Amino acid sequence: MAQIGKRNSLIVLHSTPHGIYLDGGEHGEILLPNRYIPKGTSLGDALDVFIYRDSEDRLVATTETPLATVGEFATLEVVSVNRNIGAFLNWGLLKDLLLPFREQADPVRVGDKVVAYILLDEKTDRIIATTRLNRHLSRQRPPFKPAQPVSLLITARTPLGYNAIVEGTHVGLLYHSNVGAPLQVGQQLNGFVSAVYPSGKIDLSLDASGYQRVASLTDRILEALKNNGGKLDFDDDSPPEVIRNHFEASKKAFKQALGSLYKQRRIEFTRPGIALLDIREEKPGDWKPSERPK
Repeated sequence: MAQIGKRNSLIVLHSTPHGIYLDGGEHGEILLPNRYIPKGTSLGDALDVFIYRDSEDRLVATTETPLATVGEFATLEVVSVNRNIGAFLNWGLLKDLLLPFREQADPVRVGDKVVAYILLDEKTDRIIATTRLNRHLSRQRPPFKPAQPVSLLITARTPLGYNAIVEGTHVGLLYHSNVGAPLQVGQQLNGFVSAVYPSGKIDLSLDASGYQRVASLTDRILEALKNNGGKLDFDDDSPPEVIRNHFEASKKAFKQALGSLYKQRRIEFTRPGIALLDIREEKPGDWKPSERPK
C-alpha cells in the first residue's frame, strides 16, 4: 500500500490526458500529472514517487523530492500566514506545507526559518508540520557512543549553549565553551558525541576529542595546503567563524593542529598565513642517522 508523505515505488496502471495513474493499493489509483512523468515511461513500470494531497485534498504523486518527508525534522521557510488556519512553509513542492496555529510552539512570521517536524495528522490524514518538537523526539536510551561522529540540527539557543537534534532522533547540548563562533537556529552541521549519561542526556562537541581531533584536522590542513600551492591565508590569528567555515573546527582545535604541524616541521608561519615545508629537504645543521654527534 502507498504511504502518504513518503516515497513509494508504484506500478503504472493506465494513462489519461491529465497524466498516468499508479497503483496505490488500498488508496486506489493515484494520479501522476503529465509534468512529472519521466521520459520513456511505459505501462507496468515501477516509478519512484512521493505521495501527498493536492489543494483539493486528493492524493497525488510527484517525482519531485520534498525537503523533508513524514517522520523527519527540517529547517523550512515561512512563505505565508493565513490568520484563520496557520502558516505555510516552503518544503520544495508545488503545494506549500501547513503549519497550523495549534502546532506552533511560538508565533511565526513570513520570512522566518523554523525547525519543524513533518507528520501525518491522524484526524485529517493530511501532511502537516509542527514546531512542537519534544513530543516527536525519541524517549529511548540514546544508542550513541563518545567520539561518535553525528549530524546535528540546531533547534534553540539556551543559557548553557545550543540544543541540537542528533541524527534526527534525540536532543543533545552543545555548550557555549565548545562553540568557537555563534550558531544559527536551523543550522545543520556535523559534530561529535562527547558523553552519554545514564539519564539519556547527551553532551556534544563540534570537534573530536584529544589527539584524534588534532590528527584528523592536521590531515585536512595539509591537504588544503597541497591543493593551494603550498600556502594558505589562515593561521592562529584567523577569526573563529572563518576557521569554522573552512575547516569545520573550533579555533582552539585549529591552533592545536597548527602547533602539532609546526613541531613536526611540516609548516611555517608566514604572518599572515602558513606555508608547507618539505620535510625531505635537508637544512644546514640537520642531524642524519648515519652521523655520530661530535
